[in-house]
Amino acid sequence: MNLCDIDTIRAVLGRHGFRFSKSLGQNFLTDETVPRWIAEMSGAGEAGNAVEIGPGMGCLTAELCRRADRVVAVELDRALLPVLGETLAGYDNFEVVQGDVLEIDLAALCREKFGGTPAVACANLPYYITTPAITALLESGAFQKITVMVQKEVAQRICAAPGTAAYSAFSIYVQYHAEAALLFDVPADCFVPKPKVDSAVIQLTPRTQPPVAVRNEKLYFALVRAAFNMRRKTLVNALGPVLGSAMGKEEITELIQSVGLDARVRGERLSLAEYAALSNAAEGRLKGR
Repeated sequence: MNLCDIDTIRAVLGRHGFRFSKSLGQNFLTDETVPRWIAEMSGAGEAGNAVEIGPGMGCLTAELCRRADRVVAVELDRALLPVLGETLAGYDNFEVVQGDVLEIDLAALCREKFGGTPAVACANLPYYITTPAITALLESGAFQKITVMVQKEVAQRICAAPGTAAYSAFSIYVQYHAEAALLFDVPADCFVPKPKVDSAVIQLTPRTQPPVAVRNEKLYFALVRAAFNMRRKTLVNALGPVLGSAMGKEEITELIQSVGLDARVRGERLSLAEYAALSNAAEGRLKGR
């Protein structure tokens, strides 16, 4: 059964009375090369186990089942469970868990299903849960690789370099926790219903250690968020909400200059290492008070 064939999709969904949900951001692939590439690049064959978030009709799931020893899919929409029961009936290494990825303990799920053996994660993520879902996948600490399809603009933001328009606080968050790579684009024409924007597949390889030495992660990310909340302002002005209760503007200026930065710089131009230097210097001053 070709689960990317439009006639097959309509026939299967029709048998189960399934209707697409706009609120769940459901768009099913109609290009069979895309799930094959994702599964091949995911590392599922090497790891042996895979977790898929939002399997839909199961086109990517089937490709994962052909490569991995065991595949567990987490699906929120109960209406898709009988659909998956039909489309993946031929695979005895597949299991679906009904639930919300934002509420499930992914680390516990992997321990229960895979017994502590390696696993990878894959997903075609709806836009409305992209940031929290990627955060949950990274913070679970359960996956060797995370390969996800997201809106192209989001993929560019995640992989962006300092000083570019796409660079954001989320760029820094993801790159702090993982190596990020943009694998390939997926045009809107490859889906039904057709979305309004193109997508892209990215791969995140979680780090065993952050790429920079940070003494206080809470302060580090507070400074990053403050800088991007007011990205058009200079760093001196943007950091006021975080440091202003302990430091005046002159001291914040001096702090920025003490790590070799121009006081007029904007936060969008700082690298992870420069934020680390700034955060560590601020931590040193605040601790001494």
